[in-house]
Amino acid sequence: MLVDRRLQTRATKLFGVSYPIVQTGMGWVAGPSLVTGTAEAGGLGILASATMTIDEMDAAMAEVRSRTDRPFGVNLRPDAVDLTDRADRLIAAGTRVASFAGPPPAEVVRRLRDGGVLVMPTVGARRHAAKMAELGVDAVLCQGGEGGGHTGSVPTSLLLPQVVDEVDVPVIAAGGFHDGRGLAAALAWGADGVAMGTRFLLTAESKVPDAVKSVYLGTPVTGTVVSSSIDGKPQRVIRTGLVDSLESARLTRLVRAAVNAWRFRGLTGMSMAAMLREGLAMRRSQRLTWSQTAMAANAPMLTRATMVDGDIDAGILPTGQCVGVVEDLPTCAELIERIVGEAVVALDRLAPTEPR
Repeated sequence: MLVDRRLQTRATKLFGVSYPIVQTGMGWVAGPSLVTGTAEAGGLGILASATMTIDEMDAAMAEVRSRTDRPFGVNLRPDAVDLTDRADRLIAAGTRVASFAGPPPAEVVRRLRDGGVLVMPTVGARRHAAKMAELGVDAVLCQGGEGGGHTGSVPTSLLLPQVVDEVDVPVIAAGGFHDGRGLAAALAWGADGVAMGTRFLLTAESKVPDAVKSVYLGTPVTGTVVSSSIDGKPQRVIRTGLVDSLESARLTRLVRAAVNAWRFRGLTGMSMAAMLREGLAMRRSQRLTWSQTAMAANAPMLTRATMVDGDIDAGILPTGQCVGVVEDLPTCAELIERIVGEAVVALDRLAPTEPR
């Protein structure tokens, strides 16, 4: 596909990709297949490593690199006890981008950038963007309230212009984006590209079970809820019976959280001492109570139940509000080609290249 110069932004130059489209690092979802599909189609795929052991992360990076020579990123937890080691693995692997769902430590930002890895944290407020710019990050991903998973209350239409005005680094817009009209709108607001999670979850390369994808496709725009009952922080998910029960039963919620945290420890091979260290780090960095810490450790297992095991009754379905307007399961190549084509049409409509 011929690349329209209007879609060549600071982000495409920085990341070394063809199109200003980022596939986010969704836990249990953004594996080598999805990341490779996105990269080969010209976007920036981001591998989700927060639910992987460090050795699994190494293997996943190696698998992506064996399948494509195009740039990709890896999402890291800013409070992971082995964060420095993980950063060193990204440097050694020549990974292009390290993304973070929250603010990374200053020393890790320096370490990554000195090692040639670009740093892109997610922000949900203007002041957070300013703090990240002070740390010297290379780009910020700005997520508005329409976004899936952990999200804020300020809609993208209000948050994005604030962040663009606040920082000089490239800004990637997230929260509600799913098509080319959205990409054109983000560029008009001053963003350098868009990031999408739900839209890429619903592609052929996504390994999410078909039955779970069917639930997403059948969910209306009004079928989501932002709940703090899953892990103590606001998180947008599809409303289900489980979510309703977590909202109403505090004691049951905490018992379930403790059990799932223990199961997650077993899956990752984490020792009890390491689990406690990670819990303490999470509690300090996010200023959580002990009950919130237990709930935060619970979330990965609730997501794994659906995204890996396909058990809709036992897990949660993180999603952006755009789930209600997604209707198909294209390949990553088909999706990105469609988005680029729609964006060009939208830009032509707003500013025709020739008199009409």
